[in-house]
Amino acid sequence: MLKYLELKSGQNDQGPAWIARVKLSKSGRTVYFNGKALKRADGQGISANYFDLETGEEYWVSGVKKNGQDRHWAGAGIVWIESGVVAEYLKIIGADKIDECRLKVIADLPETEVEKFRNLENTRLT
Repeated sequence: MLKYLELKSGQNDQGPAWIARVKLSKSGRTVYFNGKALKRADGQGISANYFDLETGEEYWVSGVKKNGQDRHWAGAGIVWIESGVVAEYLKIIGADKIDECRLKVIADLPETEVEKFRNLENTRLT
């Protein structure tokens, strides 16, 4: 599944951002991305809708926009896009090539060890 992800903690809408393939938990409440598990914030975030289970950092996660304008209107900065999703992204936005003023193609990010986070969440507190 293709998503737009942006680090929000301490970034003022200018944090690092990615267009990348993610995995979702069965419930859809956890997004696995770049070695991280991002849990749905359920309204608890300040300017984000997910938080990193390990660090608590806040992220904005959404589907990619068909108009290609994924960054917050007040935000700025390059958005990194995984090389393996470029063709799919271009199809979604109806374009022939990447806008190099907004996007930088990067190597595909590492997959997340889902089992590690399942164990973390399911460990009983003593």
